[in-house]
Amino acid sequence: MNRQHIVRAIAGAALALTGVVASASVTSPVIGKLLWSEEFNGASLDGTLWSPFDGNGCQIGLCGYGNQELEYYSPNNLSIVDVPFEPGTRALAITARREVIGSNQFTSGKLDSAGKVQVKYGMIEIRAATPSVGVGLWPALWMLGTSPQAWPRKGEIDIMEQGGRQPAGLPAVSPDQFVGSNVITYNDAACVPGNESCAASTAWQTKNWVTPTRSLANRFVLYRLYWTDTQIRFTMVDNGRELDMYKAPISTVGSPALQAPFYLLMNMAVGGTFTPAATPAQITAPLPATMYVDYVRVYELDGKGEVKLGVGITPEVGKFGVFTDTTPVDDGQALGTSADFFIWNTGSMGGGDIPPFEGPNVLALNYFAPGQWFGGAIQSRQAHDMSGFRGGNIKLKIKAPANVSFKIGILDNYTNHSWVTFPGNTTAYGLVRNGEWGTATIPVAEIAGPLVALQSMNSLFEFLSVDGSNPTAPFQMAFDDIIWDSGTGNQVMVRAPAASVVKTAAVSTSAAQASATTLDFAATAAGWVDVHYTVNGGDTQTVRMHQNGSASRYIAGGLKKGDVVEYRFTSWDTARGVAVDSATKTVVLK
Repeated sequence: MNRQHIVRAIAGAALALTGVVASASVTSPVIGKLLWSEEFNGASLDGTLWSPFDGNGCQIGLCGYGNQELEYYSPNNLSIVDVPFEPGTRALAITARREVIGSNQFTSGKLDSAGKVQVKYGMIEIRAATPSVGVGLWPALWMLGTSPQAWPRKGEIDIMEQGGRQPAGLPAVSPDQFVGSNVITYNDAACVPGNESCAASTAWQTKNWVTPTRSLANRFVLYRLYWTDTQIRFTMVDNGRELDMYKAPISTVGSPALQAPFYLLMNMAVGGTFTPAATPAQITAPLPATMYVDYVRVYELDGKGEVKLGVGITPEVGKFGVFTDTTPVDDGQALGTSADFFIWNTGSMGGGDIPPFEGPNVLALNYFAPGQWFGGAIQSRQAHDMSGFRGGNIKLKIKAPANVSFKIGILDNYTNHSWVTFPGNTTAYGLVRNGEWGTATIPVAEIAGPLVALQSMNSLFEFLSVDGSNPTAPFQMAFDDIIWDSGTGNQVMVRAPAASVVKTAAVSTSAAQASATTLDFAATAAGWVDVHYTVNGGDTQTVRMHQNGSASRYIAGGLKKGDVVEYRFTSWDTARGVAVDSATKTVVLK
């Protein structure tokens, strides 16, 4: 689908390098307590914190991961080892090899912390050693926004990249003495032919690198990201000397993507658009080659910084406004700030002129291409946990011609869509089809069905034409006052599965202390299982447990003696087609 962005971000100012800024915290930082660290000292990779990649990108429809990379990422290329050139140090080893898998002539390693560890603000420090990159190796330590939005809207922060082309005019240096950083976000000004993604790079025609006096190959240095709600600064600490990648900090004011949580990624690509090597024959880097990561640490910076485990989403409660102005809600989102509205087929639909039902704003639409399909969505910039709404309703105002059929749907962060249909000339979900404003009340349990994961939602409202029923004449329609309501008030149901939602778990669940710092959650169920837990009354962590047959498991780490962990499970009962919630329990670590 061609998703055209038609509601622009109200704070869409370009990222800028700023010499004079409101706060100098990143240049005169006050480093506080250690919030979280991964020391890579264990026998193997900690699966509760990291997920290895297995593929060349084709498995997700993005061969070469969008960069024309030449390697196949294999979990076999990731290990925890003793560093050969620094006795007494254990580290994560990411190894690239000349090894054939399928159509790829090289293998390497890549891992991320998506859905397991997320960071917002603070000072992130990574101690790493890269191999001789020669021509073709591309080691990187970086971050992506946890937002369900597609890249680059979610934001990208590249703490370290090596092996790239050097800018014109720079005195020739070895690729092992050239390393840089970058920040990439969406920006309207970057929407030009050849850059259809509208990715705006702060490194574009800007000094964003350092050239150390000696080779970086096989020796440890520190890479640092200083990050607040107003600025970002990248540095490399080499033998006690801190060197700035950019000449001045990067302002994040007016860039919502950079004021939200990110997850971590580490990899070493072979070839690709960043490097001078586009074909296997152009790879001259000595292989095998290994990048070592000694640790990743996150510290408070001027009192800012947070690290959350799991998906780190606080469940929404009460009434949540997806699109509304004057109606009282407990929480909500606003277009241009925390959500965006997209029309999927701009060849059939554009903005209309129907006045709002309430307040100053409305989603007014004009359908001008008879016979064509139409559709659109409000996409959230951050994931929402709507699991507490399964027994409630989605209520919204709709104005549409009586004879136009359409569907209303929702989308989770696992790309699962689900829809309910509003046939033409038929009252459905309380909406009387008389062409005037009316109210629709859709049971969440019905629209979510067995597939949608309410605990991690992307789009809380979508609309679409009905296959085989494309309109035969132009028309206008509008949506307003869209609210998720978790209450159990008067419900208008065409089908009423919400009443059958079971609240007592029929599956076997447990939580056992596995070590001094970990808690092993386990469940036996035919379908998916989520665990929701808090530590010492903190934010709720919601994690989709790893499923192996009928057994599901998740190990929560980073705990200590005396921690009070409160937990419950949500599972999908495939036989009855309902979500099952367990009772809440508490365990104290010993």
